[in-house]
Amino acid sequence: MIKLGIAGVCGRMGRRIFELASNIKDFEIALALEKRGMPSIGKELGKLKISSNPDGLFLVDVFIDFTTPEGTEENLNYVAKYKKPLVLGTTGLNESQLNKVHAVSKIVPIVFSPNMSVGVNLLFAVLPEIARRLGSDYNIEIIEAHHKTKKDAPSGTARKFAQILEEVTQKEIPIHAIRLGDIVGDHTIIFCGNSERIEIKHQAHSRDLFALGALKAAKWVFSKAPGLYSMADVLST
Repeated sequence: MIKLGIAGVCGRMGRRIFELASNIKDFEIALALEKRGMPSIGKELGKLKISSNPDGLFLVDVFIDFTTPEGTEENLNYVAKYKKPLVLGTTGLNESQLNKVHAVSKIVPIVFSPNMSVGVNLLFAVLPEIARRLGSDYNIEIIEAHHKTKKDAPSGTARKFAQILEEVTQKEIPIHAIRLGDIVGDHTIIFCGNSERIEIKHQAHSRDLFALGALKAAKWVFSKAPGLYSMADVLST
């Protein structure tokens, strides 16, 4: 049984990871973290009291972090201190914070991905080949839509799509971000030539998609050597 630590347990993703993991026999929730001052501090999730002290990381086997860039930066210090594997889904990290992820991955294994769904990671793999075959006669743009409270725009997933396509095309790929209502996550990649248009769209119907991917990554990274891994590594086994 893997003892999990979950950061941001009062957030949209953290709460769902907690709920799903609580019903999977392979996991035991050993630590649930949330910022001090959040409304749920002092209350309980099931029988587990929420903590604001990351030093409790010594209790866990794997730590999962879907929080904020600032929260992740602090949490990286603790996973390095206690040498705990990390599943990291936080987006919007700046260059300094990304460099810190790389540095800590030399101490502990980290699965880092802007999106932990199977479908999106399949698109990460196949889009470069589509762009190569279509060639320079096709222009590419990306449209992404998320709920109105999502803090980063464009999304980490859209940025990743753009990055891998820019490596093939050597052109900047425009991204259009929409923040409306309670949209879980939509991404559309448009390839447009003079006489035709190809649209590839991924829609997330539930956050369970990402939460279950994070838990799959937690099982996978538990026994791995230090290094920076992606969901492609997790899904290849």
